[in-house]
Amino acid sequence: MAAAPAALAEGGPRVVRALGESPLPPPDRLFDYAAPERLRDQVAPGIRVKFPLRSAGRIADGFVVEVASSSEHGGDLSEIEDVVSTVSVLAPEVWRLARAVADRAGGSASDVVRLAVPPRQVRVEKAYLAAAESPSSPTPEPADPTPSPADAAPTPADAAPPVRDDDPVPVVVGYRSTDLAGLVAARGRAAVDAVPLLVELPDGAWVGHWALTAAQLAAVAVAAGANAVVAVPDYRDEEHVLQALTAVLPPARVVRLDSRQSNADRYRALLRARGDEPVVVVGNRSVLLAPSARLGVVVVFDDGDPSFGEPLAPYVHARDTALLRQAQQDTALVFLGHSRSTAVQRLVALGFLAEVRPDPRYQPRVVPPVRPAAPDGFAAQARLPSPAYAGARAAAEHGPVLIQVASPGYSPRLACVDCGDTARCLRCNGPLQQRERGVTPACGWCGALAVSWHCRTCEGTRMRAVGTGASRTADELGKAFPGVRIIVSDGTRALTHVDADPAIVVATRGAEPVAPGGYRAVLLLDGERMLARESLRVAEDCLRWWANATALAARRAPVVLVGVGGAIAAALATGELARFVSAELADRRVLRFPPAVRVATVTGTVDTVARALDDLPDEVRSETLGPVDVESAGVRAIVRFDYSRGHDVAQALRSQVIRAATDRRKALGQKRARAVPTLRVRFDDVEPFAD
Repeated sequence: MAAAPAALAEGGPRVVRALGESPLPPPDRLFDYAAPERLRDQVAPGIRVKFPLRSAGRIADGFVVEVASSSEHGGDLSEIEDVVSTVSVLAPEVWRLARAVADRAGGSASDVVRLAVPPRQVRVEKAYLAAAESPSSPTPEPADPTPSPADAAPTPADAAPPVRDDDPVPVVVGYRSTDLAGLVAARGRAAVDAVPLLVELPDGAWVGHWALTAAQLAAVAVAAGANAVVAVPDYRDEEHVLQALTAVLPPARVVRLDSRQSNADRYRALLRARGDEPVVVVGNRSVLLAPSARLGVVVVFDDGDPSFGEPLAPYVHARDTALLRQAQQDTALVFLGHSRSTAVQRLVALGFLAEVRPDPRYQPRVVPPVRPAAPDGFAAQARLPSPAYAGARAAAEHGPVLIQVASPGYSPRLACVDCGDTARCLRCNGPLQQRERGVTPACGWCGALAVSWHCRTCEGTRMRAVGTGASRTADELGKAFPGVRIIVSDGTRALTHVDADPAIVVATRGAEPVAPGGYRAVLLLDGERMLARESLRVAEDCLRWWANATALAARRAPVVLVGVGGAIAAALATGELARFVSAELADRRVLRFPPAVRVATVTGTVDTVARALDDLPDEVRSETLGPVDVESAGVRAIVRFDYSRGHDVAQALRSQVIRAATDRRKALGQKRARAVPTLRVRFDDVEPFAD
């Protein structure tokens, strides 16, 4: 149990510096208050308090960040109103990180703290305080001694020949030339390419090899008496890591902290992470804000996944949060993945991250792409060329076969039969989609059924399907593979695991389930459609999707990329994914696009955006793109700037956000009828570069 922070002693420090929880930008600083005599023995850093604001009668909630003996304020200090709870929930390292994250993104530290600290749970706090006050008892030893990371390491399915006695055996399997455990001990930084295989754990569960690598790195930190933080994109990946951790650590050493938990469970996990015992904290993007004074390693898996982008202000990507935390706490940092993002590749090129690749014996067997016609009509409808169809048919006799497709549903897009225009909702103008065969199409935005639909362009009343979703692909494959089970896993039917019996598994990207021992074959369909998406990151995203699916194949099982050639197909076939991403980065440097430079989107009215741009340095303003009109949001400009100018640009735009917010409150107070000026700034936003 963590010791309570030291309170204000009698005759000691009497000044409390508090952070308000207000979402408004202006009060983004610490306020000095006096600690009254009646509360002096309760006030301590990290606790929740109430304090008065200058507005008459207003009481704000906030956290005590610091206690001091004096204040720079020359006058008398107001006293804090009350102590909400004596449980310290805002750790000093979390406050420092929140301040740095907010400064980088031109945001408010209180917004970051709101992401880091869950709402108060009184019942959980009472149980925590009762446990702290009870007589301490020795922690019982686990039934089995904690296995070392090396002893608990399973062997990849159908693995390569065993390592000879005279070969160096690494602590983390799959990396013969690099001691990743030594990386943690030396507090190093690395981009680690994951071994593209599945492994079987001692309890019979199958997980991605990457999850075992993350668990072993975390176990090394725990063995040294430090904490570890493992951040993953979603619940599927989190389940893999939690299962892998059971092979190297007892359950008491693992803390789950993610957005899928109830507030009570999150609060309980936060308090556990603040304890004295070294633990591994696992979760999604917000886990990087978890308290940990003795942090040994931070592991981020698949940082290119869009789930790592924070949708709430100040919109900081998890990758940037991890980099800031590593700098502040001098901890080891590992970006782990089957394919690197261009942002990580930039750090490798700068020498900031070391480059670690797996043993080449684990290279997957990717069949060069081919495009001949299918042997019969059913396979042709399923979009399978002859070699892919023959290989899938043979593989399906021995176990499951994975077929990755681009979109869920039956028909991801519908069009008017008469004029060919996209069929759109008569209510909100959103695109119509058909989720299942024979059902009434519905709007992809508002969900309204397309009853009595007509085309707004030509008044036609008939629609036709454009494109093929997972459900329609499953129907077509059922005809091409008679007698074989067809399993669909997409956004509406999400599966995490399938059995080892013969089956055709149709899954959308990111929703592929795990099969025991791996899939007997993997077919990657709709590649041309995925690459046709208008986005700055389309190539690296496709490579990441395909590499993640490839890692689910059994060892030496064929992986076929259908309908795609060129450099990206060659990179997947040869395993030179990093070289392809490096070429992408070089193109971005020429065009001055992220991550070669940083960007910030400035959205608001014409006047507020113009005023914000005028406040920027001339060399930054000269590289601004826009402003352009944005539907229902005014106008938007894209500001490009070098990393060295990040602080100046953030401060300038932050001041304009505060000014716009102040003007908005004045306008609301005067009840003016005209449009209220607003301004929204988002740093490192890739959304304007996507269709």
